[in-house]
Amino acid sequence: MQRKILFNVTGDDSLTNRKMIRGNVTNLFNLNNVKYQWANKLYRLMMENFWIPEKVSLFDDKRAYAELTPDEQKAYDGILSFLVFLDSIQTNNLPNINEYITAPEVNLVLSIQTYQEAVHSQSYAYIIESIIPVEKRAEIYDKWRTDKVLLERNKYIAEIYQNFIDNQTDKNFARVLIANYLLEGVYFYNGFNFFYNLAARSLMIGTADEIKYINRDELTHCVLFANIIKEIMAEDDTFFSIDEINQMFEKAVEQEIHWSNHIIGNNVSGISESSIEQYTKFIANKRLKDIGLPKLYEGFEKNPYQQLENIADTNGAGSVKGNFFEANVSSYNQSSAIEGWDEI
Repeated sequence: MQRKILFNVTGDDSLTNRKMIRGNVTNLFNLNNVKYQWANKLYRLMMENFWIPEKVSLFDDKRAYAELTPDEQKAYDGILSFLVFLDSIQTNNLPNINEYITAPEVNLVLSIQTYQEAVHSQSYAYIIESIIPVEKRAEIYDKWRTDKVLLERNKYIAEIYQNFIDNQTDKNFARVLIANYLLEGVYFYNGFNFFYNLAARSLMIGTADEIKYINRDELTHCVLFANIIKEIMAEDDTFFSIDEINQMFEKAVEQEIHWSNHIIGNNVSGISESSIEQYTKFIANKRLKDIGLPKLYEGFEKNPYQQLENIADTNGAGSVKGNFFEANVSSYNQSSAIEGWDEI
């Protein structure tokens, strides 16, 4: 892989020659000449999702937190710790990916995602400072130092990202893209579901509202990387190894189930180790389908948390449906040259 030139005076901005990676563009943002139609639609949707964490009231959650069972508090704290890691590493790593994407319209969307990941980090800080007792706050940020299960999860994704930074090969970049897709499409969702489960029981409603905004953003990020992967597959059918994609999915599912059982397990009303497995494999099958690949897990076609759809509804629009159980890329369009913004 070769980083794109910041200002490429020999670049060719014609749409017929534009590619997702390894293209030769000037890197000027002429948004009246767009090849990837979905990117500008997604950009507009993501811009409409603007929100401010502090606008959500967490006043009642501080009292409700004290009323949670010890197991519920453990899960609440641990999931927050993992979410802090996920959005921190995304904020830091997305610019590394953006340096190798040679479609200006997609570069813009990745830049918006980077901004949104930073907002998510601020939202977790707001939740922690508003709800968690002072003496427990440092434990949430440092939980990976004492929790081996969490550390292994964090290390796995971080090492994939770091390997590409250290060695920019095609294989390492392919792994980074799949890892991003897994992070956005699989890693968040048992945690999100935990907060919606509490809200369904009239607990931590402010936190659930905050998570809805984050959830809505993460859905667009999932769609973004699904589209990037599909475009590269269409342009170069040898770039990704299907066997490696399946192996990465299997590892991600294994870790997600192990972590969710470790931090939630059978200790929270409405969630069980059985439902965690069913839901994680259901989500993984769906994410594979969304990039045009066969499912890995037979018999896991049903969402065990269907009753929480109303709680999880984020009022999405466009190609991203309003709740995370049904988010997909069904409106994905094969690349075609589009002349002019008005045609989008």
